[in-house]
Amino acid sequence: MMNILHVVGARPNFMKAAPVVAALARVPGATQVLVHTGQHYDANMSEVFFRQLGLPEPDINLGVGSGSHAEQTARVMLALEPVLTAHRPDLLMVYGDINSTVAAALVAAKLGIPVAHVEAGLRSFDRTMPEELNRLVTDQLADLLFTPSADGDANLAREGIPPARIHLVGNVMIDTLVRLLPQAAPPAGLALASPYALVTLHRPSNVDDAAALRALIAALISLSRELQIVFPIHPRTRQRLASWQIDLLAGDRFLLLDPAGYLEFLALQRDALVVITDSGGIQEETTCLGVPCLTMRENTERPVTVTVGTNTLIGQDTERLREEVQAILSGSAKAGAIPPLWDGHAAERIAAIVEGLP
Repeated sequence: MMNILHVVGARPNFMKAAPVVAALARVPGATQVLVHTGQHYDANMSEVFFRQLGLPEPDINLGVGSGSHAEQTARVMLALEPVLTAHRPDLLMVYGDINSTVAAALVAAKLGIPVAHVEAGLRSFDRTMPEELNRLVTDQLADLLFTPSADGDANLAREGIPPARIHLVGNVMIDTLVRLLPQAAPPAGLALASPYALVTLHRPSNVDDAAALRALIAALISLSRELQIVFPIHPRTRQRLASWQIDLLAGDRFLLLDPAGYLEFLALQRDALVVITDSGGIQEETTCLGVPCLTMRENTERPVTVTVGTNTLIGQDTERLREEVQAILSGSAKAGAIPPLWDGHAAERIAAIVEGLP
């Protein structure tokens, strides 16, 4: 009998955990407990994802809510410690690079509970990103490191992680995409034009600087003369736009949406001419879908999406943004391929490794 406890806290975690929970449910003798930290607590950011992904209702919701990085990490640690003490799982599964991930890994490691990190080894080499610090710490604490691509293995080896702990399994987010893509449909009643660009922006480097955000919005408004802009707005981004009184000139050419559910957002990605984003997971999904992705960042922890896939890093260069969109409109989009093991079976490989543990 193996008791496995999963900790999730935000949208990207849910897409990664869903196939792993399903695969481990087929392991004889395995029992599972799902803990939601409540790092994402808005229904559009959380509850709808559980329903659409087929994740069971969380057994425990810690309800930590928002706050600074330190506050949020501390709240997860304080709330999770008694849970782990009571359940004493044989294995703690954590996902990605959010504050809940590093907090859970720290608590488990101090209690002597083995930690498995799904999506290990990713590096942007930019320590100004809080997520990079979360990745570095989590991987040093983890006993099992499940990597999505070969660059992750190389990063971990360079950091001194013993090879026996590292397992290249592929990308669990793509498992979810492959399974649910046939069900994907855009939000009901949305007046989509052809072509359109799908936009998401939420990283501090883009939305916490008024000048940078104004420049990006001005560039998007300009692009809306060439193609429709579809912009599901993250709550943080909406707050920044309102506080700085940045006018989006919303209308038929510039559609503003609330955060979409997984199936709706997947359809918006699939049908877009181009995706403009600063999200890590979207770089992966667009690569799998074969959709050009322009990433408004100077670096990425997912370089395989650039070297193999459809992703192009353009930083905050709005002139480069215009040039790349014009090239795509003219039929010169970057051709990409799907990286190895991004085949919809990563979670099955994880379950096989867990099942074989002594």
